[in-house]
Amino acid sequence: MLFYDFEVFTHDWLVVIMDTDTHKTSHIINDRKALISFYEQHKDNIWCGYNSRSYDQYILKSILLDFNPKEVNDWIIRDHKPGWQYSSLFNKVQLFNYDVMTDKTHSLKQLEGFLGNNIKETSVPFDIDRKLTAAEIQETIKYCTSDVMNTINVFIQRKEEFTSQMSLIKTFNLPLQYIGKTKPQLSAIILGASRREYNDEFDITIPDTLKIKKYQYIVDWYKNPENRNYEKSLETEVAGVPHIFAWGGVHGAIEKYKGEGLFINCDVQSLYPSIMIEYGYLSRNVSEPKKYAEIKRTRLKLKKEKNPMQKPYKIVLNSTYGAMKDKYNQLYDPLMANNVCITGQLLLLDLIEHIEPYCKLIQSNTDGLFLKVDSKDTFEKIKTVAHEWEIRTHLDLEWDTFSKIFQKDVNNYVVIHEDGSYESKGAYVKKLSALDNDLPIVNTALIDYFTKGIPVQETINNCNDLLQFQKVVKASSKYKCAMYGNTILNERCLRVFASRSRNDKGVFKLKAEGKNPEKFAGTPERCFILNGDIKGMDIPRKLDRKWYIETALKRLEDFGVDMNDKSI
Repeated sequence: MLFYDFEVFTHDWLVVIMDTDTHKTSHIINDRKALISFYEQHKDNIWCGYNSRSYDQYILKSILLDFNPKEVNDWIIRDHKPGWQYSSLFNKVQLFNYDVMTDKTHSLKQLEGFLGNNIKETSVPFDIDRKLTAAEIQETIKYCTSDVMNTINVFIQRKEEFTSQMSLIKTFNLPLQYIGKTKPQLSAIILGASRREYNDEFDITIPDTLKIKKYQYIVDWYKNPENRNYEKSLETEVAGVPHIFAWGGVHGAIEKYKGEGLFINCDVQSLYPSIMIEYGYLSRNVSEPKKYAEIKRTRLKLKKEKNPMQKPYKIVLNSTYGAMKDKYNQLYDPLMANNVCITGQLLLLDLIEHIEPYCKLIQSNTDGLFLKVDSKDTFEKIKTVAHEWEIRTHLDLEWDTFSKIFQKDVNNYVVIHEDGSYESKGAYVKKLSALDNDLPIVNTALIDYFTKGIPVQETINNCNDLLQFQKVVKASSKYKCAMYGNTILNERCLRVFASRSRNDKGVFKLKAEGKNPEKFAGTPERCFILNGDIKGMDIPRKLDRKWYIETALKRLEDFGVDMNDKSI
């Protein structure tokens, strides 16, 4: 495998390529013949980059085709146009490109920051309107090499993503050139989808298996043509809980709820794939709908056998619904996507109506419910009622229990099982990783309090790992620059820490046309910036632990925790 990164200037270009087999690093600077020679020797390799699907592969192909790489760079970066639109000749260049950027949530710099690595920017401006000096070339190579090394680090952290991509290709006998496609794109290919145009987006079908009486007005809301607009939603109360019914799913929860006792987590197995099969709501662009059903049967068989080969089948099943809403995907069929979504939430409403007399509803969200019951006998009664629903709707339910819950809202909660294990959802309490490591000490403090009763002050005051206190922020392309107080910074990505020093400032971002800088959300009033490698670094005396404690306490309050509770 090759890991590569291009840098393009007005009068110069360069690429750094690392070969993981030979451990050799190549630098090619303004030398098209050398790049052609390297490509010919390695065109059957897999080329990996960060954002290479959208950028680097087109720079590589432009040089091979003797296009001006700066023109292609500006087409993508300045004009915000897809690289493939620049020239159809790009399609004729063989390249097995794999993009390590599997989601667009964070830039490479932010991920480097989360890892604790050096995130200092190069001092060489990319808009420099002259040939680079020898010193500037060397600095750019150093900067580019660092990006390639960090791309490898990110790849290692996300290796499972690459493995799943390769498993799709191998399982369904796809050519290696498809390594660069997204999972929804691969799903469309596997299902043999061919894009067609429709004009019936809101001609939804209400399933005849539905048995709703008490909440019929919600069904009628979807039937009303006046409500067939993605901007519209219905706010109402279901089982004593505020709910929002819309065109993207149902959400309802008791906000700032905490409780102990016998709780049930009731989930519909593979809700959307099951609806597509049982109700005929698969994209109409699929030539052989039976293939999707066969994929589901195969997956369930392999899952039962605990065979890891079930994973590629699961990917196809789960990515199909999203692809049906993507106008650039061959599976695009908004009517069927709407049918799936509306059917899912109405059938869940149907289930709530039938079990409501026997439990307290805590939340409902897309494909599952949290319920509180008074006894195991009541739990058995609910399962009996739900069994009739399963037979009638052709859907299957999964059941789990937990003994304690802290719920901020429908998308932020912690549930704790009898054995002390827990599940969590939401930015405040999610299980962080090396590539998602923002204010980790605050998350840890909340989880320790919820699951072990440890006061947040104790967790924060006892931590001596500087990395745990970092807040990583980035000024996006919408902004001209980042600022520290009134000082304009060369760097757009910053790793900041709360400071007790009166000499330290806040961090801001400034729009190109703006005069008033905006404070980075969630950052302290006073902070210090450490953009170098901080792994193993001692905690400075000026670190303001009090700010992290106050942040944790505010988040606990958002969860409905009583601030007078002495255990905090």
